Amino acid sequence: MAYQITSECISCNLCQSVCPTGAIKMDGDRPWIDPELCTNCVGTIHTVPQCKAGCPTSNGCVKVPSDYWEKWFNTYYPLVAKLTKKQDYWETWFNFYSQRFSDQLQKRQHQVA
Repeated sequence: MAYQITSECISCNLCQSVCPTGAIKMDGDRPWIDPELCTNCVGTIHTVPQCKAGCPTSNGCVKVPSDYWEKWFNTYYPLVAKLTKKQDYWETWFNFYSQRFSDQLQKRQHQVA
């Protein structure tokens, strides 16, 4: 199975109605994908998995990486992106406050002189 339904699912049941193989089952009020029936829409008239294409949340049905390294990089890249943004944040913060400190020093030098 290459797709699974995540916690972002809003239980609209749209995926269940568009699945050509009937692989999406209900477990109480939460849908799940039966791996025995799911074909990822391969061999049907659809070019993309219909559970993913029809999901109104865009993340209610996601592809599960099958390869160890694919899964590792899918975790790694978002973490690096967060770190990069934080570095930009701290650099901006430093530049802003160092400029303010410099301005205050200049004011005091003019007041003393």
